[in-house]
Amino acid sequence: MATAIAITGEWTAFELRRLAAASKHANQNRRLLPLAAVLDGMNRTEAARIGGMDRQTLRDWVHRFKERGLEGLKDDLARDKPCRLTAAQQAELAVIVETGPDRAVDGGVRWRRVDLKALVAARFGVDYHERTIGKLLKVLGLSHISARLRHPKQDGEVIAACRSPASPRS
Repeated sequence: MATAIAITGEWTAFELRRLAAASKHANQNRRLLPLAAVLDGMNRTEAARIGGMDRQTLRDWVHRFKERGLEGLKDDLARDKPCRLTAAQQAELAVIVETGPDRAVDGGVRWRRVDLKALVAARFGVDYHERTIGKLLKVLGLSHISARLRHPKQDGEVIAACRSPASPRS
């Protein structure tokens, strides 16, 4: 049978309960209470039930608590993940987006996230979700706002001739 993992440090059950009450993270709170119960001498199985987990999961959280402290009991969902594109690939993508699509080759007059998703997958071999493409564009400093589209056969001189000199848009 495996030996129980001791919760080391100067933590007391009272301090852990106080921290759980003050925590803004519900899951961290839920993980602190069984640790406090273990420090009080409660059976690990019963302490795990307090947090709505099994004994093995409690053991895993004890390991994370010992390694990282209180921050180890928070969820890692919001953690920054490294970009799968290199800096050179990101720079190339920024140039592609800024120059815009070629109507004959790309079939459109502006980039959509779904178009960029396909382009990134084909050119760089990295498959992103459309939402992640939007986040990547934001990191690159590119705006999602596009300029008003112009018809490719639109003639500026004809438009200027049609407007009256008193027109506010001239």
